[in-house]
Amino acid sequence: MQDTATLVGMIAGLCTTAAFVPQVVRIVKTRHTADLSLAMYAIFVAGTLLWLAYGLMIGSLPVVIYNLLTSLLAGAVLVMKLRFG
Repeated sequence: MQDTATLVGMIAGLCTTAAFVPQVVRIVKTRHTADLSLAMYAIFVAGTLLWLAYGLMIGSLPVVIYNLLTSLLAGAVLVMKLRFG
């Protein structure tokens, strides 16, 4: 059962993390961030960093891996929003 739960967590993390890739690519290409909410990305990055800390505390590999990656991607959007917005 643990292996199945880990597999589900890995697939779920992959899906939610991959969802940010098109947004990052689009911003890199267009430098346009006017339509993005600064507050949403700031809160979201804070949340993913807290999930990362939680994953480290409980030793959950899917939670750690995908919240680290999502924090980096959403953090990149946040930085570009601050820079280009």
